[in-house]
Amino acid sequence: MNYELELRGITKRFPGVLANDHIDLAVRSGDIHAIVGENGAGKTTLMSILYGLVRPDEGEIAVGGRTVSFHSALDAIEAGLGMVHQAFKLFPTLTVAENVVFRAEPKKGWFLDRTAASQRVRSLAADYGLGVDPDARIEDLPVGVLQRVEILKALHRNARILILDEPTAVLTPQERDGLFMVMRRLKEHGHTILFITHKLGEVMAVADMVTVLRAGKAVAHLTCRETSSIKISRLMTGRDVALGERTTQSEPGDEILRLDGVTVTDEHGIGRVVDASFSVKRGEIVGVAGVAGNGQTELIDTITGLQAANHGRILINGGDVTHQSVNERRQAGLAYIPEDRHRVGTAATGEVWANLLMGYQRQSAFRKGRWLRRGPVREHALRLIKDYDVRGAGGDSSVATLSGGNLQKVVVAREMSHQAPLLIAEQPTRGVDVGATEFIHSRLLAARDDGAGVLLVSAELWELLALATRILVMFEGRIVAELDAASTDEEELGSYMTGGQP
Repeated sequence: MNYELELRGITKRFPGVLANDHIDLAVRSGDIHAIVGENGAGKTTLMSILYGLVRPDEGEIAVGGRTVSFHSALDAIEAGLGMVHQAFKLFPTLTVAENVVFRAEPKKGWFLDRTAASQRVRSLAADYGLGVDPDARIEDLPVGVLQRVEILKALHRNARILILDEPTAVLTPQERDGLFMVMRRLKEHGHTILFITHKLGEVMAVADMVTVLRAGKAVAHLTCRETSSIKISRLMTGRDVALGERTTQSEPGDEILRLDGVTVTDEHGIGRVVDASFSVKRGEIVGVAGVAGNGQTELIDTITGLQAANHGRILINGGDVTHQSVNERRQAGLAYIPEDRHRVGTAATGEVWANLLMGYQRQSAFRKGRWLRRGPVREHALRLIKDYDVRGAGGDSSVATLSGGNLQKVVVAREMSHQAPLLIAEQPTRGVDVGATEFIHSRLLAARDDGAGVLLVSAELWELLALATRILVMFEGRIVAELDAASTDEEELGSYMTGGQP
């Protein structure tokens, strides 16, 4: 068998954690090989070892049949590996071409040959169907294009093996499908791809092989055409996981949130949210669907107080909060799971206990005068870590050490633990594994059944159809449809999302 990459007995221990336990992995040349596992299963550590970012305690790596030893990412790049991280490593004020050739620049004398750099990027983009303008500035590009820039960086350095770490976590469905086309094109050109993901539907759609990690061990190596997503999820979690089934709906109660004619314009006077009027009642989940960039972010920012409305009113629990602060809206009964768990949801330099307390630190249960009550604060943190299965975390751990999925659990735990009557949940299951997704769904349903009103924004249409009572569809800043979730489907939603009619 022609293996492009082999990992033999890879083992890595951290204090109190066996992250990788004698993992064997063989990847065939020209395959798309998926790596799946629950949050904390060891995927990120394994890929960090493969890319030279972390040294293994035991084991060896072979590339193209030759045993190698990586002391840094530069060694891995020299051996023909390239990695696209979840958090992109790009300079926002530079152009695409300048980012792609950084530290591997074509030179004209002592200086960067900008013409040659642009031509190189334009040629690579054309060869692989990446559709990127080499002269565009990074800060002006959507996230799907930024990911293509990262792929171009690897290709410019002649990478034969590409590691894509949760590449679809921040993509719209359309951007995801575009990425799959790129992956297939890369495969046609002979590249080998390691595809780390939580989304089993994506594994079945694009991968040739899949390796399942569980508690630091490789528990299965499967051919995708000979297995199923149900079998993979069972291997990941040790149990059957039911996702996508339509839930039983409860009878809604009184209004908890009302928007009357809310309009939000940007600095150019363009309406990002236009005349939005709707309500959310106690005991129901109202979904919001839309292609990214059609006003969902601005709508949620306005409700939560992160952005001001130009016109209209926002009422929570009957009280007008249109001009109130974020903290005042929390006091009125709002909890918020933000889309961006890194920049908005958590403080990266803070401990887990501090992040679990954030926004609620003024409550009398946690304070004594000007000071925090350390005992109740610690008990609160440890209880939530246990209840929400935040793996790899102690109360005093830094959130920066957590995987993306476990960081998401911290945000969800904090916002749902206070049983606010109104919960705004923006992409709450983005980047988490199937078991954690099922758990978060159960918590959203429990909040609904306890009488909370939930406004759920999700790029996953199946998630909205499974959980919501009603679904609002946004297009170009307007709510263009309000649909009964029980009597619609993804096709009808998709038609409204793109400005058409069913």
